[in-house]
Amino acid sequence: MRTRHAIPTATTAPSPATGSRVGFWAVAYTLLLLLTGTNVPTPLYRGFQEKFGFSPLTLTLVFAVYVAALVPSLLLCGPLSDAVGRRAVLVPAVVVAALGSVAFALATDVTWLFGARLLQGLAVGAASGALTAALNETEPTGNRRRAALVSTVASVGGLGTGPLLAGILAQYAPFPSTLPFVVEVVLLIPALIAVLLLPTTRPATPWRPRRPSIPPSVRGVFGTSGTTCFLAFAVVGVSLALVPAYVGKLSDSDNLALAGGAVTLMLASSCLAQLATYGREALTLQIAGLALLAVGLVLLAVAGGTSSLPLLLAATVIGGVGQGMAFLGGITEVNRTAPPDRHADVISSFYVVVYLGVGAPVIGVGLLARVTGLLHAVQWFTGVVAVLCLIDMAVLSRTRRDGAAG
Repeated sequence: MRTRHAIPTATTAPSPATGSRVGFWAVAYTLLLLLTGTNVPTPLYRGFQEKFGFSPLTLTLVFAVYVAALVPSLLLCGPLSDAVGRRAVLVPAVVVAALGSVAFALATDVTWLFGARLLQGLAVGAASGALTAALNETEPTGNRRRAALVSTVASVGGLGTGPLLAGILAQYAPFPSTLPFVVEVVLLIPALIAVLLLPTTRPATPWRPRRPSIPPSVRGVFGTSGTTCFLAFAVVGVSLALVPAYVGKLSDSDNLALAGGAVTLMLASSCLAQLATYGREALTLQIAGLALLAVGLVLLAVAGGTSSLPLLLAATVIGGVGQGMAFLGGITEVNRTAPPDRHADVISSFYVVVYLGVGAPVIGVGLLARVTGLLHAVQWFTGVVAVLCLIDMAVLSRTRRDGAAG
């Protein structure tokens, strides 16, 4: 029996309004800043590598520690925030995120980097599902589609703001390896105030640890949308790791603001695509986004092989637009179908898939590069992921046809 998806429209019925405009945007700011902090180190890793003398493999392991901490934190704290309330989970998460930035600022060797990324992974894992659920609960009109849009734009916008902020400060301000993290800590203070002001909720039943599960009503949507977003964020993860180095090599420049700006270009393209396509059918967004991702991947492989900066920038923009459309379509579907009493639980599980997409392929490309060289590793990655995008497009297209026929 085929799993069929209901096709959402712009008139999807909103849930009851429970929040205020100020509270809603305060939650969005918190999500933005937490994701900003995770990518502040992106343009600075080369400097840390030279300063502390560690290998590219060690840098790959720094990425791995982040994902290793984030995934269990997501799985534990998603259902926890459904039971004990958002504030009880989010206040410690923001504090831990600030401690991660402090650890980066105080780093004297690579051990500090591992500790900092561990803290960041724990914080983002704890906060992602709870903040996404809180956006739904505080959206003034109860519009889940609008809450999903703000969630994706804040998430991707934070990922893009981090490298740009750090690149500019490291290039043009004093204390390049410290100041970006100090600024991040200062910007987290309003976020802490925002989550402290969230309402306290009382659980109907006490929380108990349980094996992660997806409600049967959501599994079909979760499977297809999760696959789409895994592929979308695989492209983002590898781009975050490679684009700064590629830009530096192809432009023959060590300018950190330029390197950070190239990453931001991709994620800004994602945000603009989400804003431009808001309200479109979720499955259509995913299918179109996957097609653009495949094109961007091909251009990325060609840019590396021909040492073409214009092609690299074109790949960055096209891949960013595709990622934004695919992510918005995927999370809109999952957000729409998640039951209210399991909402943060389902969204947290969804973000496990997303963040595995960010981290796992980067680690794989890094390990493959030790054998084949970086260029060949990237070419293998782009080829495999482009094919997977086309396969996922075919599955989603069939799902849409089945839904229309039903």
